[in-house]
Amino acid sequence: MNFDVIVTCAVTGAGDTTGKNPHVPVTPREIADAAIEAAEAGAAITHLHVRDPETGKGSRDVALFKETVDLVRASGTDVVINLSAGMGGDWTPSPDDPAMPGPGTDMIGAQERLAHIKECMPEICSLDCGTLNFGNGDELYISTPPMLRRMAQVTQEWGVKPELEVFDLGHIRFARAMVEEALIDAPPMFQLCLGIPWGADQSVEIMAAMKAQLPLGASWASFGISRMQMPMAAAAVALGGNVRVGLEDNIWLDRGVPATNGQLVKRVVEIIERMGGRALSPQEARNKLRLRGADA
Repeated sequence: MNFDVIVTCAVTGAGDTTGKNPHVPVTPREIADAAIEAAEAGAAITHLHVRDPETGKGSRDVALFKETVDLVRASGTDVVINLSAGMGGDWTPSPDDPAMPGPGTDMIGAQERLAHIKECMPEICSLDCGTLNFGNGDELYISTPPMLRRMAQVTQEWGVKPELEVFDLGHIRFARAMVEEALIDAPPMFQLCLGIPWGADQSVEIMAAMKAQLPLGASWASFGISRMQMPMAAAAVALGGNVRVGLEDNIWLDRGVPATNGQLVKRVVEIIERMGGRALSPQEARNKLRLRGADA
């Protein structure tokens, strides 16, 4: 059981959710406001993607990230900023020639995937630790070992903590290799990502199996998607981990009731407290994870 829980709120993501819930933030102002709302509700960390303000689709535009982060910082709200670095790995084979990229492909190298991290210098950025079949179509997310090692090396030099996002046991195996190669500073920070097709399914048994493969001393959190968001949060706390909620992973508060990020954070904080724990403050999270700005 974890009695001192770090709550992360992933406020928007890049998925096709904007037409399904009116509270999914799109513009930099909306995303920043959602991050502030989540912090005020009890989240220590906000995990941020950005979207094209015109189309609502996920974006890796450095200027949009910079505007969003600047708005959060200018608000004076104390929250740990965690930026997604998962964009630029999307591959869809051409229907005419599978050896060539088709519509929806967006493939870039390690350095370019970190362009917005260099510009914004958050305390944390995500690192998706492997390749994954994404959904039932031809979409593939590609993140190769050389790319990941280079991204780990660069973020280490910058003093940005990588959140090692793992979607199956093979991803954990590779992340452990990077830890052993001293590319990841202690304590390594893992996010067990459950329920994404076709990564690991969301169940207590699978979460426990993935937890068992983490290196000694690792800090870890987990999330489930859709209606399994809160059950998986409770399971993570019971198994000794931290939690992630937010509209990136689940857009519903109750059946048929669209959620806000603040409502999801308040609900998971209530679950944590009813289990006898408490949600840590942003500064306590910095100290626990040994982030930039941690108390000496």
